[in-house]
Amino acid sequence: MLVAFSVSPSGDGRADGSVHDAVADAVRIVRESGLPNRTDSMFTTIEGEWDEVFDVVRRATEAVGAHGSRVSLVLKADIRPGFTGELTGKLDRLEAALGDG
Repeated sequence: MLVAFSVSPSGDGRADGSVHDAVADAVRIVRESGLPNRTDSMFTTIEGEWDEVFDVVRRATEAVGAHGSRVSLVLKADIRPGFTGELTGKLDRLEAALGDG
């Protein structure tokens, strides 16, 4: 399965509204998990089995929670049993389709 998620604190009192330190704590947990992952400006996507992926999401959310009194979590999942390597596979198929057009 692929899970794309975004997690951020609120209620931290920072005048500039920046959440990069909290997001860095979450991304660090994802990267240390050993699961295939990719982070862009909006989401972090991880690939793995249900229990291992959601364990990482839970721990990342808890890490962000240390930065504020409230946490916002946005999550989207692509559950496709029997498939692996989809973190890049989906993009490879898209690029191939674009090349055919």
